[in-house]
Formats: sequence, structure tokens, C-alpha cells
Amino acid sequence: MRWNEIKNEPCSIARTLSVIGDRWTMLILRNAFMGVRRFDDFQQQLDVTRHLLTDRLNLLVENDIFEKKPYQTQPTRYEYRLTPKGKELYPILMTMVQWGDKWMADEDGVPLEYFDKVSGEKLSPVLVDQNSGQPIDLHQVQVKPGKGLIKALKVPEFRERWGALIKKRT
Repeated sequence: MRWNEIKNEPCSIARTLSVIGDRWTMLILRNAFMGVRRFDDFQQQLDVTRHLLTDRLNLLVENDIFEKKPYQTQPTRYEYRLTPKGKELYPILMTMVQWGDKWMADEDGVPLEYFDKVSGEKLSPVLVDQNSGQPIDLHQVQVKPGKGLIKALKVPEFRERWGALIKKRT
């Protein structure tokens, strides 16, 4: 499968990766969650080429993760603001922070710490099931085909790739 075809996969992970699945996009999102909004600020902080940054910002705008808002008219310049859809990516980044703090921190310790603004307590994110409130555990999850995959399995290309994988996990 080619990278530009991944958005057509009958898989929520693949479709999500088609929008946010490269390192520059994730770093742009990290900076946006830390308050960065302007092109020049993203470029300076990330040390990324203008072409690459333009490409990634346009992708995020096209997918309603960011919205462009003019902040200057002569010449027109824009801020990139997180949309509600974009803000819902925050738990994904916080989960990555938690994993990185546990497995990638060096002897100097974690690079950033996160605190609740109201209580002042250090945050320690845990991904939990909204129904039971229990942490999600790989060994307690059963995967079953949803309507989107059932329909896609009628296409030989998807049936060949997905059929065996689903049988392993159901």
C-alpha cells in the first residue's frame, strides 16, 4: 500500500495516520497545544523548511484540525487555530508523552512536566474505558469487525489483507 492511499483503508488508525502520521505534523500539533499559532513561530521553533511547514499546515486545515484566521491585512498573514476536532487530538499527544516519559527519558529525567491548573497536581494520564472506568489493557480487548470493515471486506483487496488479521483477534 502506498502512503497516499492509506486514507482509503477501512481502518481508523490508518485514516488518522493519513492526517497526523508524520513527525513534523505531530511536532506542529505539540507546539499548537503549547500556544503557537503563527507560521513564522512554527518555523522558527521547529527549524523546518517553509515548503514542508506549508504542506503540513495546509493538510491540517484541509482536514479541519486547524482553521486559518487572518491577523494582519497588509500583507495578509494568518494564525492557525485548533478546531474542536483538532483539540480532541490532545489526549493522543498526552498518551505519547506518558509513553515517552516512561521509555525514552534519559538520565536527566523527563523534559516537560504537566500540571492541573486548578489543583496544581502533576498529571499522570491513563487511557480508560468510558463505560467501566478501568484502564485499557491489550489482553482484555476483543476486536470485532464494524460496519465499515464488513462493507470493505466485499472488496477482494481488503478481504485478502484484513480477513486473516481479524480472525486472529476475534
